[in-house]
Amino acid sequence: MAFLKSRERTKERFSLLLLDLEEYYFEQHTAYFVITCSKKDRKVRGSLKVCSRSIIFDPDDLTEPIIKIPLRDCQRIQFEERESNPFTNPRLSSIFISCVQLIFIKESNVIAPYRNERGEKRVCFQLEECSKTEDVVQTLLQLHRASCLDKLGDQTAMIAANLQSRLARSSFDKNCFQSVAEKPHMECAVERVTPLVSNPGHVCITDQNLYFQPLNGYPEQVIQIKLHGVRRIYKRRHGLRPLGLEVFCSENDFCSDIYLKFYNTADRDEIYYYIATFLENHVTEHTAESYMLQWQRGHLSNYEYLLHLNNLADRSCNDLSQYPVFPWVLEDYSSKQLDLTNPATFRDLSRPVGALNQERLDRLLSRYRGMPDPPFMYGSHYSSPGYVLFYLVRVAPEHMLCVQNGRYDHADRMFNSVGETWKNCLEGATDFKELIPEFYGSNSSFLENKLSLDLGRRQNGSSVGDVVLPLWASDSADFLQKHRTALESHFVSEHLHEWIDLVFGFKQRGGEAVAAHNVFHPLTYEGGIDCDSIQDPDQRIAMLTQILEFGQTPKQLFTSPHPQRITARLHNITHSATSPLSELSLASHSEDSSFEDLTEESRKLVWSNMGNLKLVSSQKIHKEAVTGVAVSRDGSSIFSTSQDSTLKMFSRELTDFQRSVSFSNMALSSCLLLADGQTVVCSSWDNNVYFYSVPFGRRQDTLMGHDDAVSRVCWFDERLYTASWDSTVKVWRCPADSSSNHRRSQFDLLSELEHDAGVNTISLSAAGTLLVSGCKDGTVSIWDTSSFSALQQVHCHSGNIHHTAFSPDSRHVLSVGADCCMKVVDVQTGMVISSVKADEEQRCFCWDGSWVLTGGQSGDLLLWDLISNTVTKRIPAHSGAVTTMWMNELCSSVITGGDDRQTKFWKICS
Repeated sequence: MAFLKSRERTKERFSLLLLDLEEYYFEQHTAYFVITCSKKDRKVRGSLKVCSRSIIFDPDDLTEPIIKIPLRDCQRIQFEERESNPFTNPRLSSIFISCVQLIFIKESNVIAPYRNERGEKRVCFQLEECSKTEDVVQTLLQLHRASCLDKLGDQTAMIAANLQSRLARSSFDKNCFQSVAEKPHMECAVERVTPLVSNPGHVCITDQNLYFQPLNGYPEQVIQIKLHGVRRIYKRRHGLRPLGLEVFCSENDFCSDIYLKFYNTADRDEIYYYIATFLENHVTEHTAESYMLQWQRGHLSNYEYLLHLNNLADRSCNDLSQYPVFPWVLEDYSSKQLDLTNPATFRDLSRPVGALNQERLDRLLSRYRGMPDPPFMYGSHYSSPGYVLFYLVRVAPEHMLCVQNGRYDHADRMFNSVGETWKNCLEGATDFKELIPEFYGSNSSFLENKLSLDLGRRQNGSSVGDVVLPLWASDSADFLQKHRTALESHFVSEHLHEWIDLVFGFKQRGGEAVAAHNVFHPLTYEGGIDCDSIQDPDQRIAMLTQILEFGQTPKQLFTSPHPQRITARLHNITHSATSPLSELSLASHSEDSSFEDLTEESRKLVWSNMGNLKLVSSQKIHKEAVTGVAVSRDGSSIFSTSQDSTLKMFSRELTDFQRSVSFSNMALSSCLLLADGQTVVCSSWDNNVYFYSVPFGRRQDTLMGHDDAVSRVCWFDERLYTASWDSTVKVWRCPADSSSNHRRSQFDLLSELEHDAGVNTISLSAAGTLLVSGCKDGTVSIWDTSSFSALQQVHCHSGNIHHTAFSPDSRHVLSVGADCCMKVVDVQTGMVISSVKADEEQRCFCWDGSWVLTGGQSGDLLLWDLISNTVTKRIPAHSGAVTTMWMNELCSSVITGGDDRQTKFWKICS
C-alpha cells in the first residue's frame, strides 16, 4: 500500500505532516520547554523544530503533547541572554514567545484531532547549545516577518528566498558515498516529494548510485538507490510544471522508491537521461503502446495495465492531486452471493460515473446547456486529494488531519460502507468519484480501524469503525480477493478499453467527451491554464491551489479508440475456411492434418526455439534476386520466382533442380500454390498474372488485369487478389478446378479497391475475411472482403511498405517499411499500438503476434520480441538483402530468398 510504503522510515512521533501544506522544515535544536509553575519551573526536554510557517516542539517524553505555534499567531519573539551572576544558579539563554494560540498534537501519544488553546500565551524555550540561541531567534524573526505579510504571494516569495539561500550555502556530503571509487556525475538542489509533503535537499548522482540528502537530515541523513537496480523512471508534472522525476526499482508496483521535484527542467532531464542509460531499452520499452500490446495479448493483467497507464499519465501515489485512478467495476453490493457470470453484476464501463444514473444525468445536462462558455457537466472530479484520503483515512489519519486543519471529516461523511459509497456515487448531486488501486490490492488494512482511531459518531449513534462490506464478502481480505477477481473477469476484460477511452483516451476531451457526457471543469485538464502567465502572485497561487486540491484529469495517452482485449484462446477461434498459407503449412504431415492442429501451445513452442534456426542447405538457381517462395502440400517441391523473370521448381532438399519456365522478359514479383496443389500463380512486372500447371509443365493461362506491375497475389476460396503499382487491388472470381483450363472468360472481376499510391504488398487474414494492403506512400489499409469496404486506413510509415501481414488471431497487422520501422496496427481501431525503429530496413517477415522473424537489408535474419521491442537473436543468412520468407510452423521449417540469388532452407531445432 502506497501510504504504508511511502511513510518516513522513522519511529519518531514527529512527522512532516504536522506542518501546514507547502511548509518546509528547516532545522532542529535540542531544547527545553520551560513550564512556569508557582513553586519551581518545570523543564521538558525535546527537539525544537524551526519551520517556514511555525515552531514545533517535540518532547522526548511520549506522554507530553507535541506543541505547535503558528508564526502568524506570534506577537513577539525575543532573545534573553544568559545570567552570569555567580551568586545564583546559572540560567540558560532563552527564547520567549508571546502568541495568541497554541496547538497540542498527539496528546498521550494518541493520533487524534488537534486541540487548540486560544488566548494570550507566553512560552519559553532554552537551547542546550546556548551559542546558537541568538541565531535561532534571528531566523524566527525573519520567518515571522514573512508570515505576517499581507499578500500570500509575498509570503511565499520571502520563504522561497530563505530556502534557496540555505540550499546555496550547503552541498551534498560526499562522505556519504558508498564507495570511495564512485565518480560523481552531477549534483543539484531538489525536493523529495511524498504525499502532502516536499522536503528540500540535494541530489547527487554517481556512476553507481542516486543519493538524496535532506537539508534537515530528516527522516535520515541520506537515501541511496543503486542505478543498476532501477527498473522504470518517469518524468512528472508537479504543480502543473515539468519538474518531477519518479524512480522505481520494481516492475509492477505503483509505489516508487523516490519522487524528486527539481527547480528547473534542464536538471531534471539531465538526470533522467543519465539514469536511462542504465536501463536496457528504456526509451522504447515503456510506452503506452507497448504496454497495450502486452495487455492485449495477455502478458499483463488488467490491474498491471491500469497501473502502467496511470504511471504514464503522471499519476503517482506520492502526489494526492494525481493519485492513480481505478474504476468501479461492480454495481452489486447487496447480494449474498457475487455472480461474476451475470453481466448485470457489473457497472457499465462505457459511461463515466456521473452518467450511470439517467435521472441525475438529465439534471446535469439541463444545467450544462444553460451554462456560459466554457460549460462543464461535473463540478467535482472523479479523483482528488480529498477522495483519496476519504478511502484511506484509517491507514493515513495524519494525512487527513493535515488537509483538514487538524480535524477529521464529519462522521456521516466518512467512508463507512462500500455499498453506501457506491449508492452515493450513483445518486449524489456532487459525488462522481472512482476508486483507487488499494481496492484491488492485497492489503486490506485501509478497510479496518486497526489503529483504534476515534473517528467520531454518526447521527444514528454508531461509532465509525471498520468499513461495512457487502454481504458477499466474509471479511476484508475476501472482499479484496473477490474485487480483484471481478477486475480480471471476462466481462471487465472485454469492456475495460471503454473506460480507458474515457479516462486516458480519445473520449477524455473535445467533442467525443461531450458526446460521452464526460466533461469536467476546464481547470482539471492538462494545459487548461498556464499559471505562469498570471502576473499577480496571489492570484497565481490561489489558482494553483484550487487546481491541485480540486483534482486533475490524467494526461491523455490515446487519441483514437483503444483496442479491445483479446479474450479468446487462439485454438478456440473458428475459421470459415483455411487460406492457401494455412494449406501450405501442412507440408510433411498426413492428409488428415488441419490448421487447427497448430494450437497456441505448439506455436509458442516453435517460436520459443526460433533462435535455434540452423541452415540445412542452400542453392543459387536464379540469376537475380529471389522474390517469392511457395511449397507443395506434401513438401516435396519448392517453387521460387525471381527478378530474372523465371519460375523455378526444385526438390525440398534444394539439391535436385527440376524445372525452369519464363513467362515474359520482365521480373516475376511473387508466387503462390493453389489448394489443388497443381497450379502455381505468379505475378509479374509486365502487368500480368500467370497460371502454371505443375502436372502438364506449361503455362495454363494469363490474366491481364492491371495497368502497371503486379506486385503481389493472394488466393482464398476461389478468389484471386492482385495488387499493383497502378494503385489498385483487384478481386477476381477464379474457380480452382484442376479439370478446367482456366480460360480467360472465367476471370470475373468482383471489385477494385482504390488506393492513393502504388500497392506493394497484400495479405489475407486466416479466415479470409480481411485483407491488408501496404502502399508506396506508407499507408496500411484494412479491407472487409465481404463488402470490399475499407475498415481502416493508417498512414504509419514515411516511405515504401515492403511487407505486411495479420497475426494468427487476425487482431493485429504488422508492417515493415523503408523507414526502418516495424509497426503493429490494431485491426479494430486502426491504432498504431507498437512502433519499433530498427537499425536497417526489414524487407520481409513471419510472425506469431508477439515474436517476429525478419529479413533485413544487410542479409541477416533478426528475431524480435515485440513485447519488449528488442532483438533477441541475429542470424547471418544472405550476402544481400533478404527479400522473401516462407515458414512452416508445423514442421519447423523456414525458407528464405535474397538479393544474392540464393534460396536457403532452415530448420528450427529444439
